[in-house]
Amino acid sequence: MLDIKITKTAAPKAKPADESKLGFGKVFTDHMFIMDYDAGQGWHDPCIIPYGPLSLDPSAVVFHYAQECFEGMKAYRTAENKIQLFRPECNARRMNNTHDRLCIPQIPVEDFVQAVKAIVEVEKDWVPHAEGASLYIRPYTIATMAQLGVHASTSYKFIIICSPSGAYYAAGLAPIDIYVEDTYVRACPGGTGFTKCGGNYAVSLLAGLKAEEKGYSQVLWLDSQERKYVEEVGAMNIFFKIDGKLYTAAAADTDGTVLPGVTRRSIIELLRDWGYEVIEGKLAIDDIMKAAREGKLEEVFGSGTAAVVSPVKKLDYEDQSAFINNGEIGSLTQRLYDTMTGMQWGKIADTKGWIVPVCQA
Repeated sequence: MLDIKITKTAAPKAKPADESKLGFGKVFTDHMFIMDYDAGQGWHDPCIIPYGPLSLDPSAVVFHYAQECFEGMKAYRTAENKIQLFRPECNARRMNNTHDRLCIPQIPVEDFVQAVKAIVEVEKDWVPHAEGASLYIRPYTIATMAQLGVHASTSYKFIIICSPSGAYYAAGLAPIDIYVEDTYVRACPGGTGFTKCGGNYAVSLLAGLKAEEKGYSQVLWLDSQERKYVEEVGAMNIFFKIDGKLYTAAAADTDGTVLPGVTRRSIIELLRDWGYEVIEGKLAIDDIMKAAREGKLEEVFGSGTAAVVSPVKKLDYEDQSAFINNGEIGSLTQRLYDTMTGMQWGKIADTKGWIVPVCQA
């Protein structure tokens, strides 16, 4: 159990007046959680302090060798003004898997969850009331040792900041167009594809820009060795419903090229509860395009914390186009979205034990 010291700000910010214009990651709350690590001492001095700049040595390892990682979570306000989280222990375990890969000391799962709950409770008035809006939570770890040698740091900061964020689908759940990228790759076997480290996102930017310039919303990544098998879409996992079965790339907790998404994991559990066969493994882009030509590609959707699900209406690969469900949201995609968000915002019963209460606002 952490002994978290709390120092409240003497100058609280004004809350956003119009929650329909929050956007994502543009406004930040009054406070942040910080905990330090030093070799020989372990994690120590957990505290919540006023939000503000960090002071780091210009030679800190994080700047030169990218020893850092992050998580993404949300806090939700129910109609009864209860503040709650969705499966925070999964984020804690995934962060520890990332820590292991990047030679960062683990944070006990119970300490991670306690820290998240503590900062959310302090910032409970920042959790939006608007339909579909939430408090985005960004836990992250950075290496702070001051040296230019290529070695794992001996000191770190674990930080949590929060940002009230608007509804992802402010104008409704709209299907998107996807560009299949067959030149650039996101991850390779033996690398860091299964982690949430910033480098994975940095290498995705060029392909994302390329797709945007062509008029697409996202990039569908293929494997790095054969440029044949589908992996992720943008920064999300992706599912394909073909002839009644669901297919998604395999995601391992401690190796592999695909991020083991918390939303992905939850969707798979729901699908199997509902009697669907879910196949986790290799799926060739050529087989997807063939299924589309034969009328068997029924639904395609991405999954992730921000969007929950993101329906796809068209895939473009080389000189081929796959049109999905007449450009409309599939019934299963809609059911998944309604079920997941229903539990998160307390509109339907949590039958899975996924909701973790924080406080009464």
